[in-house]
Amino acid sequence: MTARLKDAPNPDLFTAVGHLHKAIQAGGVDPLVLELVHLRASQINGCSPCVFAGVHSAKQHGETDERLHNVVTWRETPFFTEAERAALALTEAATRIQDGAPGVTDEIWDAVAAHFDQQQLMAITLNIALTNFFNRINRTTGEQAGKTW
Repeated sequence: MTARLKDAPNPDLFTAVGHLHKAIQAGGVDPLVLELVHLRASQINGCSPCVFAGVHSAKQHGETDERLHNVVTWRETPFFTEAERAALALTEAATRIQDGAPGVTDEIWDAVAAHFDQQQLMAITLNIALTNFFNRINRTTGEQAGKTW
């Protein structure tokens, strides 16, 4: 696949995204949880540039290869905490919005709310939404893996 857009995005986009990232980081969530959330949503959406950048960023935050290789199978592995599992379940439910999908059920929300306060829940939710936003842009424009932002 070849990237479809060659020009740099509008600088206002970078400013807006920067503000969103700042709000997410101010939410008090462990950066590794945010990295796992980003990676899982990107895997679901098949966004190769975000998977590539997400793995790179997670490693910079100290994430292990063992855990990174198993994010896709987080339910079947012993490598994740209950809080991480709850965040990953929320990520999947919020990302897989499709015809007939139940979305974020009360059970999923209650499980994640047992581990994170309101500010953290908002940061995780915003991180999921922002990841899905970029996944869709990258898939639409044909952006290629190999970049880190």
